[in-house]
Amino acid sequence: MKFGIATFITDQGIRPVPLGKALEERAFDSLFIAEHSHIPVDRRSPYPGGGELPEIYYRTLDPFVALSAISAVTERLLLATGIALIPQRDPIITAKEVASLDVISDGRVIFGIGIGWNREEMRNHGADPSTRGRLTDERLRAIRELWTKEKAEFHGEFVDFDPVYSWPKPVQRPHPPIYVGGGEGAFPRVVQLGDAWLANSVPPDELGPKIERLRALAGRDVPVTVYAVPGDPEQVKGYIALGVERLLFYLPTMPERETLEELDRLAEVAAPFR
Repeated sequence: MKFGIATFITDQGIRPVPLGKALEERAFDSLFIAEHSHIPVDRRSPYPGGGELPEIYYRTLDPFVALSAISAVTERLLLATGIALIPQRDPIITAKEVASLDVISDGRVIFGIGIGWNREEMRNHGADPSTRGRLTDERLRAIRELWTKEKAEFHGEFVDFDPVYSWPKPVQRPHPPIYVGGGEGAFPRVVQLGDAWLANSVPPDELGPKIERLRALAGRDVPVTVYAVPGDPEQVKGYIALGVERLLFYLPTMPERETLEELDRLAEVAAPFR
C-alpha cells in the first residue's frame, strides 16, 4: 500500500518547502494539492461538504508554483494536482505547465483532474457549467496531443488550433499519468482518458462495488487512489482488502508546528501497512 497526503496549501498554513521536506522525511510517496483560482463573492453553488465554504478554498496557492518549489527540495516525492480544474484552464498553457514541472522534477508529476463544482467560478473563466464535462474531455485530448506530438493539432467543439510546436515534452512517456477525480459519472472519462481513478473520500464499504463497476466498464484493472482518507487504522485495513493502490490522508491546513505533529501521527498510522 502506498500512502500520500491530500491538502490545501494556502498563505495561512505551512509553506510548500517545509511541507515537501517533511513528507519525504516521513516516507510519504506523494502530495496532492487542491486548486481554486478564486471564489466569487456572489456564490450560489452549494458547497459539496455542506454548510459554509471553508476559508481554505479562498486562499489556495497556485498548484504549479507550489509544486515547483517542492520539487526543488525533494527527490522522490510524487507531485500531484488534486485536482486541477480543467474547465477553468487553457489547454495549451496547462500542457506547458505540467510538462515543465515534469522536466524540473525528473518525471515525478501526477496530473489529477476534475470538472469542478463551483459554477460561478468556472463561469468567470468563460466556461458553461452545463457543458463542462465535454469541455474537460476535449481539453484533456488536446493536452495529450501537445505532450506527445512534435506538431500538435486539434479541432473540436471547444478547442481548435492548427499545427503548433509545444515544448518541453514531459519526461514521462507517453505522458504524466492522468488521475481522474469524481464519482461514477466520471467513469467514462476514467476509461477513455485516464490512467487511474481518484476517488473522493469514499468509505471502504461503498468503494468496493464502485471499483467493480468501473473495472467492468473499463475491461481492465484500473488503479484506484482514495482522496482525503482519515487517519484511522481500521479504515486503512478496509481499503487494503479492496486492493486500492494508494491512500491519501487528509492533512488540515495548519501552521508548521501543528502540521509536523499531524504528519508524525499519520506516519505512525501508515507504518504497519507499508
